[in-house]
Amino acid sequence: MKTTGLISKAACAIVASLGLLAGVHAAEGGIPWDKAPNKTNDLVALQNGAKLFVNYCLNCHSAAFMRYNRLTDIGLTVEQIKDNLLFTTEKVGDNMVAAIDPKEAKQWFGANPPDLTVIARSRAAAGQGSGADYLYTYLRTYYPDATKPTGWNNLAFPNVGMPHVLWQLQGSRIPVYETKEEHGHEVHVFKNWQQVTPGSMSTLEYDNAVGDLVSYLQWMGEPSQNTRKRVGVGVLLFLAVLTVFTWRLNASYWKEIK
Repeated sequence: MKTTGLISKAACAIVASLGLLAGVHAAEGGIPWDKAPNKTNDLVALQNGAKLFVNYCLNCHSAAFMRYNRLTDIGLTVEQIKDNLLFTTEKVGDNMVAAIDPKEAKQWFGANPPDLTVIARSRAAAGQGSGADYLYTYLRTYYPDATKPTGWNNLAFPNVGMPHVLWQLQGSRIPVYETKEEHGHEVHVFKNWQQVTPGSMSTLEYDNAVGDLVSYLQWMGEPSQNTRKRVGVGVLLFLAVLTVFTWRLNASYWKEIK
């Protein structure tokens, strides 16, 4: 699970751009968002998502409201966290803060890379979907574009400023369009993808990996959400049973009075 120094530096340079900062505008001119798989109850998926997050995101993007030891909630031991996920600190109780210097980041990129603790909760858009849907679509719709400074563009977020952080996993592919006539004008409509160079993963494997990463980001935005839902269901069941007993008690009481 450890990354090499070369990958860490490359990931830092890639992830530190500001594409996610303006993600709220992705719906403007972008494609419809795909439905993200919900794996927030899948501990194996969350563990893989945590690994991807630490290896490809945490070099430059902080998750300052999350502590490493909270990862024990998804089934990791303290020793596993120390051995495989502590790249920016030596203490398992520390917050997940990026190693990049904020002053240098501002010098290099014009602003500090945004914190990702609640990124999955903040990117929802009316009529498009949840923040998880946006992230899932966004991380799967990059394509090379020589006209852009970074060499990459994105269908979900046209003119994105962030390069493709996971290109080594997905490889390089280009969108294929078909021409249609709408209101008397020819328009190009996205049809499918054409793989140009292979990545280390197949399309299915990459989609699953992105699903794991997005699910981890969902979980990180509210680690207690599954507990909250379970407790909520229990409370509603209790209230339902209590309602029956109260109704029968009320009926019994007024029966004697009448």
